Amino acid sequence: QVQLVESGGGRVQPGGSLRLSCAASTSTLRIYFSIYTLAWYRQAPENQRDLVASISMDGTTTYADSVKGRFTISRDNRASLVYLEMNNLKVEDTAVYYCKAWPTRPDGESEAVWGQGTQVTVSS
Repeated sequence: QVQLVESGGGRVQPGGSLRLSCAASTSTLRIYFSIYTLAWYRQAPENQRDLVASISMDGTTTYADSVKGRFTISRDNRASLVYLEMNNLKVEDTAVYYCKAWPTRPDGESEAVWGQGTQVTVSS
């Protein structure tokens, strides 16, 4: 059962912008959404899946160095959504972007759920 659904990917020219969205699709995840830590990862062909940004239940954010100042992660607990605003996109940002959610507790990541991914292509 798919618990997270990403949208907003597409093709954009270098310097352009995209906003990705990730929605909780099950009632359980929606009920407890506010206590989950949420994150965006990305995976380019033949590369590992890397953390792009995360946001904790109290709103604390972290970013990969490669996207600092260009990407912004945010969450809307009422709508059970997490966003990734991407500005000044570069060719090297091309990847499949995945949403991840897990309960905010010491062993929470063992219960992480993932979306199926959305493709972002930056090309002229």
